[in-house]
Amino acid sequence: MPVPHQPPQHALQQTVSAVLPDFVQARIESHTIGRIQQRWAGQHLLRGAFPGPDALHLSSNDYLCLANERHMIEAQARAILQTRHQLLMSAVFLQGDTPIARLEQHLAQFIGAQDSILCQSGWAANVGLMQAIAGPYTPVYLDIHAHMSFWQGAHAAHAHSIAFAHNDAAHAERQIKKHGQGVIAVDAIYSTNGSLCPLTDFADIAQRNKCVLVVDESHSLGTHGAHGAGLVAQNQLFDKVHFQTVSLAKAFAGRAGLITCPGSFKDYFAMESYPAIFSSSLLDHELTWFEQAADFLQHAEERRRRLHAITYQVRAALTQLGYDVSAGTEQIIALEPGPELLTLRLRDALQARGIFGSAFCAPATGLNRSLMRFSMNCGLTDEELDHLIRACSDIRDEVSLKRWRRSSAAV
Repeated sequence: MPVPHQPPQHALQQTVSAVLPDFVQARIESHTIGRIQQRWAGQHLLRGAFPGPDALHLSSNDYLCLANERHMIEAQARAILQTRHQLLMSAVFLQGDTPIARLEQHLAQFIGAQDSILCQSGWAANVGLMQAIAGPYTPVYLDIHAHMSFWQGAHAAHAHSIAFAHNDAAHAERQIKKHGQGVIAVDAIYSTNGSLCPLTDFADIAQRNKCVLVVDESHSLGTHGAHGAGLVAQNQLFDKVHFQTVSLAKAFAGRAGLITCPGSFKDYFAMESYPAIFSSSLLDHELTWFEQAADFLQHAEERRRRLHAITYQVRAALTQLGYDVSAGTEQIIALEPGPELLTLRLRDALQARGIFGSAFCAPATGLNRSLMRFSMNCGLTDEELDHLIRACSDIRDEVSLKRWRRSSAAV
């Protein structure tokens, strides 16, 4: 008879952990008391009800519904089963015609760029790129709504971070005239409210002032442009945009990041970017997923049309109901109560009606600029959209809509 599994002796002992020093404990208590107990009245903004089986999920960034594509899942499963030997190591050691190099060329062709670099995440792509191209005290010009990874990358480079008003190219140029040549970083579509960057204006400013221009296409690659090639391609700006960065956890429905670049940049990046040097490369089955995703997205015109139609329909309906969604135009839709207690009330009202969005607060937003984010996807049915609009209509008094901040597009 088989011997029953016995847990190791040390597992039977009561677990203990080291006592945290006072300076760490003070930070934890500040969060617990100052934020949860005082600002959130003992509740947790990100810990609401559990979704039921019929819940309407508006929190996923899988805009074109790739995550459940059967043929892609099966291709990835085959890749896992067929793997015999992989080296788990940093991509800096890879050379020649490797699967990663082939996928980087494939993705570059999908976008229309010269070459690309795969990273472990969109965060690693932005932090690693900024740390590699900006030196100590280099001016880095950041939209105030630019993704936090850009700010963290500038900090890692010991660069001089300089903010400019949201989507205000004229203000950005005034800052450049004051502080000098440097790096400009913008999002093609901003992740909190779906606002669209005037890329052509920023490209012209970068060219006039001899600045590097970095565009984060995380929320536009796959969803925008001909064949999903993104907004830099749509605006024909490859000769003015030096780098594009992408989180492949949105329309690509995976977990990795990407940087487009000149081919001559890749070896330098591999030796200078800390996230690239000190992280392991992607695995073969992950590469298979992204290869499949790029091929699928290139031909997903009907899904893109459906996504944009849904976005227009929901934005128009919310505006008619009195919600100010004018800050954005794209598939990310923000309802912005402002104070966190009002956003908590909005969350509860929506969840009581089976609708689950994403609550955003500091540091993802400014203080007292908290919001509920709805991420549209092409798979939403007409019945689900009707349910969303009815719920938003019914809760207006319950969530004190008239008390919400107005002109949320303002800086």
